[in-house]
Amino acid sequence: MPIRLLRRVVPTGLMLCCASAVYAAELDVKLTPSNDALRENVENYIGELGDRNEDELLRYSRIAQEQANKALQALGYYHAEIETRVTDGENPQLALRINPGEPVRLRDIKVQVNGPAAELQAFRVPRNTLKPGAVLNHGQYEAVKQRILNQASRYGFFDGRFERQRLEINPDTNAADVELAFNSGPRYLLGDVGFEGDSPFDPDLLTRMVPFEPGTPYDSELIAELNQAMQSSGYFEGVRVDANPANANQQRIPVAVQLTTREPRTLGLGLGYSTDVGPRIRFDFTRHWVNPQGHSYGIESELSAPRQNVGFFYDVPLDPPLTDKLRYAAGYQYEELSDKDSLSRLLTVGPEWHRRLPSGWQRVWALKWRHEQYELGDDSGVSTLLMPGVAYSFLRSDNRLDPSHGYRLRFELGAAKEGVFSDADLVHANATVKGLTTLGARHRFLGRVEVGGNWTDEYTNVPPSLRYFAGGDQSVRGYDYQSLSPTNSDGDRIGGRYQLAVSAEYQYSLTEKWRLATFVDQGNSFNSLELPSLKSSVGVGVRWVSPVGPIRVDLAHPLDGEGGVRLHFSMGPEL
Repeated sequence: MPIRLLRRVVPTGLMLCCASAVYAAELDVKLTPSNDALRENVENYIGELGDRNEDELLRYSRIAQEQANKALQALGYYHAEIETRVTDGENPQLALRINPGEPVRLRDIKVQVNGPAAELQAFRVPRNTLKPGAVLNHGQYEAVKQRILNQASRYGFFDGRFERQRLEINPDTNAADVELAFNSGPRYLLGDVGFEGDSPFDPDLLTRMVPFEPGTPYDSELIAELNQAMQSSGYFEGVRVDANPANANQQRIPVAVQLTTREPRTLGLGLGYSTDVGPRIRFDFTRHWVNPQGHSYGIESELSAPRQNVGFFYDVPLDPPLTDKLRYAAGYQYEELSDKDSLSRLLTVGPEWHRRLPSGWQRVWALKWRHEQYELGDDSGVSTLLMPGVAYSFLRSDNRLDPSHGYRLRFELGAAKEGVFSDADLVHANATVKGLTTLGARHRFLGRVEVGGNWTDEYTNVPPSLRYFAGGDQSVRGYDYQSLSPTNSDGDRIGGRYQLAVSAEYQYSLTEKWRLATFVDQGNSFNSLELPSLKSSVGVGVRWVSPVGPIRVDLAHPLDGEGGVRLHFSMGPEL
């Protein structure tokens, strides 16, 4: 008996599946004259018909007609003529033939905001969304109301309400009148900010991170800025800001900030490779806070065959602490220059004042003491320079690792005076401009210009670290690293007073992660500004967008006949 029952149940189940496939009903909506917006709205109102058969569709057609009428009225059509027809077949079909008729149009529009919000310039009254003569759209009417409510919520008018909200429709005259009157009520204020959690920091430091004073009129953007300020400080793993109007006292909202302090130390180790320096290893250690005043320090080191360096910094937050800091920095670098017999040992020490300006520029004032021992071909020496300087940088990008649009600007200026802890009079300046844009999602265009110069009466006293050597992955591809340089009488590369490097590159995206590239580079380092001799190269390459930024493999050919094709490998963001 169980076996016979099982044999009967299985075919029945199969028959049900087949029936479900047979009765996949279809909806066919056509309007005369054609109107895609109306058709889509009708289809959305009616929805899927499921597995109804012909008889079920006939019974459902009256409901579908009512739903179609609602969809048409939502867009201002109150005189529609709708015919329904059901056809049988492998896929039963419910057909609606619609003549929407004349629409109802807006006539008298009155939208106003009363109370203190009316005097707030940032509170925009959406008067132009609903226009006399336009076809009535219930969605737009509701959107205007919601926009007023959203602005009231953002700017702290929590007691605001509509005194009048009237949409009067007269289908006989095909006219509709709108009257909206919103009374904002008083604007709430931001109260005192309280910090909760396991924060070890001085309350004064935390208070100086708050982007507003108690008593400031409420703005939800200020709450978002406070959250972002705490997150970007580098001190906290978790931040939650609560400014609930329900907790207000005399229209002042207390602000509670719940903080979870991050681990005080991080250690980083990375491996890399480029054809300029070959394999390299990078190590960094950061102590994110060492005392209640928020001081921090770190060590950074990078090792490769031609260059080894180590640096130390100690940061002291200033006021405001999120944009201003005083950094005490020191570093040592050993580098083998383009010729094997040329090398540099550089020690730098000095303070830096970092500030992020309201315009978005980063500014760094610095006072650097530089002591360098070097061998440059047959020449050797010791250079000591005390160089005050300033650097400005600006980055605008739509993605930190792999942008599609953006640009980077950087300008540096430093100087030394002979006799003031310096061996020479020197002015040293650099400028870099990079740009990137993408057209049609696949076509990427990159440009780069770098210029630099030294102005001094005794160029022989300028150390190698401040001279210019062009060529390589990040300069003029097609030439070896630091191979473009003036030479002495023995043919040793000794670096130039000036540098110019420009590049134009086009990339075509094959897929989301793979791109083909072609480029033209030009540049050199030289000692005279009169008709400098520039080296040029062309090439092709492949880009793979890795989790740490694009990895670039290029084949470049110099155009002056000094060599064949050179391979260049590099990685990192393109801005």
